[in-house]
Amino acid sequence: MDTMSALLDRLPQQGQVTWIGVRPAKGESMSVVTSVLADQGNGLFGDRFKARNSAREVTLIQAEHIDAVASMMGVEQISTEILRRNIVVSGLNLLALKGKRFKVGDAVLEYTGLAHPCSKMEEALGPGGYNAMRGHGGITSSIVSSGQITLGDKVLFSPT
Repeated sequence: MDTMSALLDRLPQQGQVTWIGVRPAKGESMSVVTSVLADQGNGLFGDRFKARNSAREVTLIQAEHIDAVASMMGVEQISTEILRRNIVVSGLNLLALKGKRFKVGDAVLEYTGLAHPCSKMEEALGPGGYNAMRGHGGITSSIVSSGQITLGDKVLFSPT
């Protein structure tokens, strides 16, 4: 029988980047891009947060969770931009990356925590939006090794 440690370290699934966005300035809408440089110590190129908080240089959310939130809100789909996350990933449980380093395209990121929703979700999604996002807000990460991230790139566990 496998130990809990062995189970937590087994992650053969690969995700895929399906959306990338950066926020150029406070109060501005997300800019959707097809590729972005993740620069260690400086954050995502073009994102206003840059390295203001090294534990939150990049935020990621699962595409499957966006669908779940839409379902809870009783709508067919939600515009990704209003969720204020940098990267949408499909096909990988992002919570399985807890405490781990992982590759996104050419960059290596490290899980730093959960990306909890803020009160702006109530305005963006409508009444109940904050609670619909609870547990579905994605993760935060720091950049361990700089690299380009492009739509369609693989997201995978990186033991290095």
